[in-house]
Amino acid sequence: MTARVYVTLKTTVLDPQGQTVRAALNGLGYAAIAEVRQGKFFEIALASGTTVEQARKDVEVIAHEVLANPVIEEYRVEILD
Repeated sequence: MTARVYVTLKTTVLDPQGQTVRAALNGLGYAAIAEVRQGKFFEIALASGTTVEQARKDVEVIAHEVLANPVIEEYRVEILD
């Protein structure tokens, strides 16, 4: 089983790296790009025999307490079979 965690800055937090990427894309001629937000992606392999419920519970805790800073970031967890 695999878990995926997507971490992004909250929309209320300034994203200077995203702004730099947007400016670079605009400079390359991609004028339709209005905004870019950057983030982090984690893929976590879970031990065989782990239940979906336990995996979701554990990964939610890990995402909240370790992978994301809940003050400025939000996260989304996916559990894949």
